[in-house]
Amino acid sequence: MEYVFRVPRPPLDGLIDDLYYLEGAPPYARLMLPPMPAGLLIVNLGAPFRIRGGADTETAGYADGCVVTPPTRAWEFGYPLPSRSVGVHFKPWGLAPFLPMPAAELCDRPVTLEQVWGRPAVTDLCDRLASANGPQEMLALLEAELLRRLAETAGLGLVRHAGRVIAATGGTVAIGDLSRAAGVSSTHLTRRFKELIGVTPKRLARTHRFTATVFAINPAEPIDWGDLANDAGYFDQAHFGHEFRSFTGLTPTRYVEVRQRFLREHPGHVLEGWPLPAD
Repeated sequence: MEYVFRVPRPPLDGLIDDLYYLEGAPPYARLMLPPMPAGLLIVNLGAPFRIRGGADTETAGYADGCVVTPPTRAWEFGYPLPSRSVGVHFKPWGLAPFLPMPAAELCDRPVTLEQVWGRPAVTDLCDRLASANGPQEMLALLEAELLRRLAETAGLGLVRHAGRVIAATGGTVAIGDLSRAAGVSSTHLTRRFKELIGVTPKRLARTHRFTATVFAINPAEPIDWGDLANDAGYFDQAHFGHEFRSFTGLTPTRYVEVRQRFLREHPGHVLEGWPLPAD
């Protein structure tokens, strides 16, 4: 697959990690994506893809694209063959200025891009992207669209500052300390987080800690699960295992086996590192 990305210019760089272009044949028909402390927007330029937002939700088709706020559990993504899209990896709070509804309404409920921006706007954007001269021009068009839609958002400064502290500590900061440092009540901080991110500060911290732990795993080397759990700040290995199953539906050892399968079957693939085969 071809994968091209770029970091946007200010002020979008405070909301977005990167814009990307993806085209080609996916490594698997279905991929499982563990939760990350990030939002996602996809503009689909190929055949419809399918998403299942959680174990108790139905798989749904997405023709024009989708919007996903930071999830609390693993979700499945079914790629069309071939696949072609552009997208945005948002910081946890980054989607808020582009949403017409509170982020809490979208928690673990991916919605179509049309539901967020409306059919005429999405159709116009897709037409302009399809006529662009290559990936870089497409990403420039998408960045311009985001700049045009950027809106003032009440409480964003508070949530962004607290979210950065959570990220810097790998999710180990005490949430009470966050609210006291910000000079607001824990209730107010939690309400703002749910409005702008979709999850509570505590849940975001759990996701950051889980993500940091997963990225510390090298599937090509022996793993001391006790040391890994301790370094991540989990109470014990049992707590670590429970969190792992809660986030992915897999035990830690099964997760490594699936990662090893991806590495073995598709060495050096652009998507290796976070998605897992769901087949």
